[in-house]
Amino acid sequence: MFELNTKSYSFYQPKKKATQVCVQIQRKRMAAKDSENGAFMEKFTLKPDSSSPQLPLTGLTFAVKDIFDIDGYVTGFGNPDWARTHSAATSTAPAVLAILSAGATCVGKTVMDEMAYSINGENVHYGTPTNPCAPDRVPGGSSSGSAVAVGAMLVDFSLGTDTGGSVRVPASYCGILGFRPSHGVVSTRGVIPMAQTFDTVGWFARDPAILKQVGQILLGLHDVSSATPSKIIIAEDCFKLLSFPHDRLTRAIVQSVEKFYGSHSIQYASLGNYVEEKVTSLKHFHNTGNQEYNIPSLAALSSAMRSLQRYEFKKNHGEWITTVKPSMGPGISERVWEAVRSTDEHVDVCQRVKTELNAALTAFLGDFGILALPTVPGPPPKLQAEPSSLEIFRAKAFSLLSVAGVSGFCQVSIPLGMYENLPIAVSLMAKKGMDGLLLNIVETIYSTLKELFKTAGH
Repeated sequence: MFELNTKSYSFYQPKKKATQVCVQIQRKRMAAKDSENGAFMEKFTLKPDSSSPQLPLTGLTFAVKDIFDIDGYVTGFGNPDWARTHSAATSTAPAVLAILSAGATCVGKTVMDEMAYSINGENVHYGTPTNPCAPDRVPGGSSSGSAVAVGAMLVDFSLGTDTGGSVRVPASYCGILGFRPSHGVVSTRGVIPMAQTFDTVGWFARDPAILKQVGQILLGLHDVSSATPSKIIIAEDCFKLLSFPHDRLTRAIVQSVEKFYGSHSIQYASLGNYVEEKVTSLKHFHNTGNQEYNIPSLAALSSAMRSLQRYEFKKNHGEWITTVKPSMGPGISERVWEAVRSTDEHVDVCQRVKTELNAALTAFLGDFGILALPTVPGPPPKLQAEPSSLEIFRAKAFSLLSVAGVSGFCQVSIPLGMYENLPIAVSLMAKKGMDGLLLNIVETIYSTLKELFKTAGH
């Protein structure tokens, strides 16, 4: 899936040009941080190939996460030692080229978590982008700057990547739409790999129409306006993981679905029990930590995902890490070195889990079924919170996030509004390949869903 252009990168040897670029980036960021929420690594303008007004994205601006290759620029991967030891890219990622060809203008690269190994959005080297919805809270990662750029209205949309949740999480924290496509449907060439089994190119927008337009370009979709869901399944057990009253949220979903698709479309299920029954290989990952506050089968699913993620991350970057010994922030450093020291134990079992889950959820949803569940278990954590205090929150979050990650299904995070002055989101998920259906549903129900959530609080 990944075809890393080794000609674009020179490992281990510091390049004078790259070092100069790092210094320039730091200076530009210091000047831009206050006015642009600290979202950007570097500002520049890449204009579309054509100025034709007929192109679908003409007049729109976008930014890209600093994990995508842009010809002539160093791809920084969120870490100054990475930028220092790699040369400028010699080509541009196809996903970026597709967006440019559709008429949009790229205005720069955005801050990301180091080596894409966090969902917090805090970067000790380049600063943490300011969450436009809650400045005292984390913006979410690892596509932090891309989400903030959209949330702060600096661009119309942006590109990020989602491996374990790196588009869905910052979208939910920053009060915007975030789309993780079906695994493998958007090219990841020219994107630094994190863990190929889970890596996807995702995108953010404030407007569901723009979210859909960008999706049609990246996914190569034609008209999908006629696609409608056959059923919407509310994962009741997943909503019970929320740290605030979940009835208000599920009521808004149900009422929105009833309005557009009829009450017969609504179903309820325990996702955890279904996964427990159908994904038998998960027995190898049970009892891997305290699960009394979680859904056991989904906690095991998360454990399997993170195990395979560590293995693939090590294969991709272990040699560079052990040779360069880069400076990394707290939390990320521990995770990176844990991955480097990991073994390939259970890798085959992880692949069986992936196959079994995909088959089980495909049967569960059918061709046009939708699964509704929380994106994350609550509002964004406070800035610089102690990692130990986030342990339960992270465990619940990855249990929810791993469902789409391991199955390869598509998922969209939809902002509902604010609860006690903090952003709240819900997710919809469809089977692999039904991305167009999901984009169409979001466009249809978005305004009503937000309004119903708002009025449910009065």
